[in-house]
Amino acid sequence: MESKRFGVVVVGGGAAGLAAALGAAEAARAAGVPVSITLLERSDEAEQGGNTRWSPAYMRLESPERLADRFAEDMHALSDGRSDPAYVERLAREATATLRWISGHGVRFHAPKTYFLTAAAPRIQPVGGGAAIVRELTAAAAAAGVAFRYGTTAERLVRNAEDRIAGIEVSAADGTLQTLACDAVILACGGFEQDPALMVRTFGSGADAMRPICEGTRFNRGEGIRMAFDVGAKASGDWNGLHAEPVDPRSGKAEAVVLVYPYGVLVNTRGTRFVDEASGRVDETWEVFARRIFFDQPERIAYVILDQRLHEIANYERAILSDVAPLQAESIEQLAALLDVDPAALRATIDAYNAAAPADDATFDAMRLDGLRTREGYVPPKSHWARRIDRPPYLAYPVVCAIAYTFGGLATNEHAEVLAQNGAPIPGLYAAGEITGLYYGKAPGGTSVLRGLVFGRAAGARAVATARAVQLSK
Repeated sequence: MESKRFGVVVVGGGAAGLAAALGAAEAARAAGVPVSITLLERSDEAEQGGNTRWSPAYMRLESPERLADRFAEDMHALSDGRSDPAYVERLAREATATLRWISGHGVRFHAPKTYFLTAAAPRIQPVGGGAAIVRELTAAAAAAGVAFRYGTTAERLVRNAEDRIAGIEVSAADGTLQTLACDAVILACGGFEQDPALMVRTFGSGADAMRPICEGTRFNRGEGIRMAFDVGAKASGDWNGLHAEPVDPRSGKAEAVVLVYPYGVLVNTRGTRFVDEASGRVDETWEVFARRIFFDQPERIAYVILDQRLHEIANYERAILSDVAPLQAESIEQLAALLDVDPAALRATIDAYNAAAPADDATFDAMRLDGLRTREGYVPPKSHWARRIDRPPYLAYPVVCAIAYTFGGLATNEHAEVLAQNGAPIPGLYAAGEITGLYYGKAPGGTSVLRGLVFGRAAGARAVATARAVQLSK
């Protein structure tokens, strides 16, 4: 090992890692103890931040001082009660204090017009999105004395004779290996979206080709999870689950979502519908539909079919982040030809849907669950916003599944301690953010970046206490 001792080493420079590093530096300063804090980031400085840099960083709050109603209850409900109650309760309890903390470091919040025209919960957002979090917390951490090592990948955890974490092996961009002696490690290096072997093993053939939601996703290669498993960490979260979004494959933009599907129909390459496009608000359905497109539909693509009624919906443009115009045709058959879909099949689908849609759509309200549904017996039904598609020119957007983060990860407790197979904390090992397994079934929108900040800060403070205890024991 290097002769220098590194105190606390944080792996990953997104929201969770930056909160951990800054939280650790502040905890050390408040306690008056000389604990060095080092943050390892595999990217270069210009690309630091992983998913956070590219994320809108929506957070499930009404304001920086008030959680969304039923915050904890909804998280428990969406996981069917499988998420750790103590973890969720701490997240709810410390969310607003954590936002005050990062506000004190230059991050400002507002209540934006999100890309959800309908949503189950309100959101706030940092002005400037996730990139603002990365910028401001990086500056604050550097000013607090955190050392940054870019172009450095964590490879292996090192334990001492007492099975405590005592170091971490890292590789530089040129492949050079070295081992950093330390007293505590905080893993905040994301999930395994870009680990091809684990993606295929977890989700099946072809999962390694799933489109990443943004450029930052490519840095999430699963090493942190593997390293922790190698020292006996326990798994948690839904290993069959992932957060995905329906995006336009023609666009090169990050998060090029197309979220106007509730106002039209979704069809596959056979020209047939396969979901109730309006079974809930957009933020309740987009993840499920994106997964269904990838795992259940031929060629793993679908098409949002709309007509000119789309233009009657106020602010519909904000629900489309693709920078490519929709395909357009004067007839359904011509549209089918543009999509390389059987014209007769698409015509039959649209005719059947139109026959099942209400003749009177005067109660249509795009901003709420309006109950305008297809007739009984029509399958799959459309539970809301069921207006006929009969006003040309007709429009179509292709959509595919883009992965944002995986659900399966490390088991941690409410103190951000990584747990061993027997449920006890692994001494000196902490984790926060997407690497930790919290979600089951569905990810509650607006909680991913937030939990990274809350538990990153918690991990930092805890790791400093551990490092100090190790130093005093020598």
